[in-house]
Amino acid sequence: MNARLLSHLAEERDVVQTFLELLDQEAEALVHGNFTQLPALSERKAQIADRLALLDSERERQQVALGFPPDHDGANAAALAGGENLQRAWQELLECAAQARERNHRNGVLIHTHLDYTRQSINFLRASGQSLYGSDGQHKVGIGNGNSIAAG
Repeated sequence: MNARLLSHLAEERDVVQTFLELLDQEAEALVHGNFTQLPALSERKAQIADRLALLDSERERQQVALGFPPDHDGANAAALAGGENLQRAWQELLECAAQARERNHRNGVLIHTHLDYTRQSINFLRASGQSLYGSDGQHKVGIGNGNSIAAG
């Protein structure tokens, strides 16, 4: 077993788990309409994705140093050759990565659903022929001549 690779896989798994937490926070913000939280979450996700790319490259370098190709098959072979603990660590990382793909897809669906709703709302408002804002730049409320029912 290669202790360095085992430690690296544990670190990579931990970073993926942090990414999973961010994806869950993003989903929560999307579901509850807390869109102001999205820019900070997106920035943090990008930072974590960059960190994961670096960790992936480092793992591939370690695989090559151990005589394995720098790809998924090489990682499988390195884990198999490294013994039970390394195999378990690799499987845990793969499971976390699969969860990240699923949650990222879920969030993409949520985002597209919100976008579709917004587009449909804008199209409906445009089709009604009513301007949302008057020539003075003020929001128009309701349809009609501007007289209140209460005014008589």
